[in-house]
Amino acid sequence: MCGRYVVAYDPATLVAGFSLLRAPPFPKRWNVTPQSPVPVVYETRAGERVAELMRWGLVPSWAREPAIGAKLANARSEGVFDKPSFRQAIRRRRCLLPASGFYEWQAAAGGKQPWYFSARDGSLLALAGLFEAWRAAPDDDWLLSCCIVTTEANALMAPVHDRMPVLVATPHWPQWLARDAQDPAAIAPLLAPPPPETLQAWPVSRAVNRSSTEGEVLVTPLDPAR
Repeated sequence: MCGRYVVAYDPATLVAGFSLLRAPPFPKRWNVTPQSPVPVVYETRAGERVAELMRWGLVPSWAREPAIGAKLANARSEGVFDKPSFRQAIRRRRCLLPASGFYEWQAAAGGKQPWYFSARDGSLLALAGLFEAWRAAPDDDWLLSCCIVTTEANALMAPVHDRMPVLVATPHWPQWLARDAQDPAAIAPLLAPPPPETLQAWPVSRAVNRSSTEGEVLVTPLDPAR
């Protein structure tokens, strides 16, 4: 799964890096948790690539109440085309969650050890996502929500955890975001684990375990002497 990630960039960097028409203001964060508002890149019906803030935790359009989103922060790539919560979004409402990096936890003596993963070349990661629009009544405002698609671990991740986010490579962004590309046979190959050589990873402080903790210090490599 992917339960925490980092948004350590600003709107201008997001617009330039993802060739966006617009992006909303948002704060830098080093400990983004589910149910938080996060910047999400998607393609509008008019074919424009934009970013909006969405709640992390997918609320399907048919949901009776938004609380279901607390259980749908991630969507497993296996079966995503068939499960009721995701089968419409994977065909029509795919998105990218730009990230500076993400965390995963390794089983260790004394408790789980967090690790930080980021792009080896320092670029932003594009986490594969799905989004939905939900409202309780016709006159209510729309709630935009999203989730991260996960896949099996690659060779770098496997010693830490058996799952990881799907990372969409830059050349595949147009195909992933295209709203008219709905054939599962064309989309499924994009859900493969990323090449391990594209990422770097190191253990970090367990302070990240506390959702209220913030700051760049959270991604600092753990001192081997500690």
